[in-house]
Amino acid sequence: MDTKKVYLAGCLFDLRHLAGNAMLGEQIESRSNGRYGVYLPQDYEPESLGAKAIRDSDFEGLLDCQAAVIQYDGTELDSGTVVEFMAAKFADIPCVLLRTDFRKGGDRNDDPWNLMCSFYPRSVSLVVDAMHLYVECGHAEIGGVKASENAIERLAELVVGKLDEVVAMDPVAVEGVDRNVALRRLLGM
Repeated sequence: MDTKKVYLAGCLFDLRHLAGNAMLGEQIESRSNGRYGVYLPQDYEPESLGAKAIRDSDFEGLLDCQAAVIQYDGTELDSGTVVEFMAAKFADIPCVLLRTDFRKGGDRNDDPWNLMCSFYPRSVSLVVDAMHLYVECGHAEIGGVKASENAIERLAELVVGKLDEVVAMDPVAVEGVDRNVALRRLLGM
């Protein structure tokens, strides 16, 4: 079986995000029966690296992947995550745009984020109300930790379905251009 490497983009600034990313990554791998291996940038950013080295490391990781899950949570999208999405689009990497934040923040489209972050080839949206999922997973009966684990498992199943959908889409053809080389040059790498 050929495992596709999937970049998991999103916030990684506190323990809640770090733990959530790790849990979702493990469940995507598990629920896909190994079809997808998740690359977590947080695992490749030693504190000793400078800002440019961290940026370059993240882009290298992204460009070595065959797909990406872009986490679009928050009242304002994380600017680094948006940049990673745009880099993925320039490299024609299939992307799942994932939002679990139940707050709405969109304009003039069905996606609950800025319209400039939508409508790209080989991209699909997955919007899941995290609070609804948490309640549906029975937090009142089984406790918050177990309900959270169940919610992550269910979310991973949905993400895997969307990954299957987006990786099956035909690439955007550009004759004679190595996208990764062009993007690395654009980024000064």
